[in-house]
Amino acid sequence: MAIKYKVKLKDFKLRYLKEYVAPIFNFLKPKRKINNISDLKKFIQRKSAWVSQETLYGYLKTRMGAKYILMFEDEIFLGSINKAKWNIYGVALQDLTFYCLSYLKNTLNIDQTLRANDIYEEILNEESKNEMPNEIIESSKTQFNERLKKIDWQKYHSSLPFNESALALYHWSPIAEELKTLDRKIVLNSMILKWDNIKKEFINLINL
Repeated sequence: MAIKYKVKLKDFKLRYLKEYVAPIFNFLKPKRKINNISDLKKFIQRKSAWVSQETLYGYLKTRMGAKYILMFEDEIFLGSINKAKWNIYGVALQDLTFYCLSYLKNTLNIDQTLRANDIYEEILNEESKNEMPNEIIESSKTQFNERLKKIDWQKYHSSLPFNESALALYHWSPIAEELKTLDRKIVLNSMILKWDNIKKEFINLINL
């Protein structure tokens, strides 16, 4: 059964402000060290949300210019944004989960790779409470498991670890294809640059 992304305009405005601003404030909060799996899971969840929303909304605002505010008057477009947001986030979670576990295994000799699937599914199950559509949750889990079968834990953290989420941003952004084609390099680089900041933060937080 296809998902109906029905969004009430009034509700979405309030939700948009909350979900757009909250990750920014979370990003600016004092950083605490990552000492256990629970801390790692929270880090992956918060930073993936921040990167996904910053890049998606940032791209829309840049491309639409003065028309950006008018998107709040178009329920169909708002539904497209909501769908894009969750799909990009699902892939961002995958990339950051794989990166963190690969980095820990190869630099600190901390091997938690067998818990990769548990970490990812626990985060997605929590997001169901935040109205992440069930079909996107299930498709994200399937995609994660397919990637997990092929992953090289020795190399992942050092060989384009965030390429898939950058491609997801490009693919899912609700912008006309002819315009996205012109923006491809900029869009991909915008997410990679955001992830570079997260990588530096992660390394600082695990250096006890």
